[in-house]
Amino acid sequence: MRQKRTQIRDHRAESALFFRRALVSFIGIIVLVSLLLANLYNIQVSQHEDYQTRSNDNRIKIVPVAPNRGLIYDRNGILLAENRPVYSLEITTEKVPNLEETFVQLTELMGITDEDIKRFRKERRRTRRFKSVPLLNQLTEAQVALFSVNQHYFPGVEVKAYLKRYYPYGEALTHVLGYVAKINDRDLQKLERDEKINNYKATRDIGKIGIEKYYEDLLHGTSGYQEVEVNSRGRVIRTLKYVPPIPGKDIRLNLDIELQLYVQELLTERKQDPDTGEEIIKHKRGSVVVLDPRDSSVLAMVSSPSYDPNLFVHGISGKKYRELLNDKNRPLVNRVTLGIYPPASTIKPMIAVAALSEGVITTRTTRNDPGYWKIPNSKSRAFRDWRRWGHGKVNIYKAIEESVDTFFYQVAYDLGIDRLSNWMGRFGFGEYTGIDIHEESQANMPTREWKQARFRKPWYQGDTIPVGIGQGYWTATPLQIAKATSVLVNDGLVEAPHLLKGIIDDETEMPAKFDNYPPITNVDPKYWEVAREGMYNVLFGKKGTARRAFAKAKYKAGGKSGSAQVFSLAENQKYNADELKEHLRDHALFTAFAPYEKPEVVVSMVLENAGGGSSNGGPVARKIFDHMLLKPKQTDQSQQAVKDAKLAEVNQ
Repeated sequence: MRQKRTQIRDHRAESALFFRRALVSFIGIIVLVSLLLANLYNIQVSQHEDYQTRSNDNRIKIVPVAPNRGLIYDRNGILLAENRPVYSLEITTEKVPNLEETFVQLTELMGITDEDIKRFRKERRRTRRFKSVPLLNQLTEAQVALFSVNQHYFPGVEVKAYLKRYYPYGEALTHVLGYVAKINDRDLQKLERDEKINNYKATRDIGKIGIEKYYEDLLHGTSGYQEVEVNSRGRVIRTLKYVPPIPGKDIRLNLDIELQLYVQELLTERKQDPDTGEEIIKHKRGSVVVLDPRDSSVLAMVSSPSYDPNLFVHGISGKKYRELLNDKNRPLVNRVTLGIYPPASTIKPMIAVAALSEGVITTRTTRNDPGYWKIPNSKSRAFRDWRRWGHGKVNIYKAIEESVDTFFYQVAYDLGIDRLSNWMGRFGFGEYTGIDIHEESQANMPTREWKQARFRKPWYQGDTIPVGIGQGYWTATPLQIAKATSVLVNDGLVEAPHLLKGIIDDETEMPAKFDNYPPITNVDPKYWEVAREGMYNVLFGKKGTARRAFAKAKYKAGGKSGSAQVFSLAENQKYNADELKEHLRDHALFTAFAPYEKPEVVVSMVLENAGGGSSNGGPVARKIFDHMLLKPKQTDQSQQAVKDAKLAEVNQ
């Protein structure tokens, strides 16, 4: 058996291998340490400012501060929209140990409802966890006191004070001022599109309709901010810097609140319940607008019935909103700018100007009225006059004074729909009036193209005839009628009705400026006077349709009544208001101006289902003119007395 040889180790080779491995490891360590040092240098030196900024962003927060909303005054300096302190019960969820248990306890103590909790949860999803979320708004002093003595039981729950919009005249100005309400998702989307979202980060309310919405940019102001230091949980430790917000600008309107309240009262019926003795208040359906034709400023704008805008400021309940939405009297609709009615005979003076200017008639043109009119050489049905036995021999003056339908049937036939719609468009029909609120309808001035697009049918000759008396496819808003009347008394000068009078900045008032419209030119001045003289005869002529309403008036004025049909009568059917349901009765329309020589006031109205325009609208216009033209000018003291009396009534 052979014996194994003993192997001899090569120490030199092993030593060389170890050295090579150690050298590679050392070089690797040197490279890695170099990379680490280079990265540290890059972070600590090269990118120091960037990381310092990021660190500050985590430590320092910019908290926006909401500005105070601008105030709204009437033309005499009476406050119409103010900011009042209100108290809100709010919860910071980060500080609450058990939110559900807190809800149960607050329900027992404060009487919060399921709707309050539901609204809280919705708002909480849009709010950062370290910010407080309102649970109960508009706390009474008793509620504030009750919670204050029990606050130690509710960590994370506190009472906060805010300035909230308040409208002291309530429903009297809703359709003019509008209201502010909580910013919703739709508002946020619009603010983002308009790149205004940063200015509203601290704001909870925004103008929804009316003046509040139209002049939102003026009234809101500019947000301020404060730099605060926060801990890792987002809680504020201290304030580093404070930049105050810039309050919104105050504005003055052309409205006269005393006149507004007076007109509103004219559309209100007050009766006493024979059983209980309590006063029963009924608001008539209708609208009245009062303009100063010298500059087209809106002195009063009443839509009835209305509603209290303060309900929306703090969040209206679903039940209350459904009641308003489903009310058959439509209180949510501003009838002055959104109410659409046939303008009826109120437009006959304007059509007279068009007919005279086009040479269709002259001041000496006379026609016989037997009580009906037929399209020449046609077997179509007869178009009837409102007086069944007719008016006899008629010229343009008598046609306006007695509102002779047959005369204007012939005028419409001779003018044709193309010239008729073009002329009435120049008076503003079928167009926005330009008033400074967004809630407005163009209504409809019919044309051939409109009918083809709307009904896929051509325009027939018979369609033109009722347009001549403001019926058929023609519709208008009360404000459009008022604007057209103002154009008439100003010999064709066209101006947009406007509510804003001036902007108050640092106690200096800057007058409002509005764009001008092209005037109606190429009209003989005497034709304007013919139309106005006809309107004068309506009120003071021997057979004027509104002569009874203006009997013994101490001033001269002009006006025109109208009765708009709600439904079409059959050929042999006779209109009898007593036999019809109220909603089928004619609308009463009336437009007028005074004084006659130098008009200072234009009044236009629509009283829904009230009947004849002369007998129902005329007396209302007379009372407004008497109130404005005959009443002695009030002193500041008497104005304040009126304000205080009305405020007391509103707050009862």
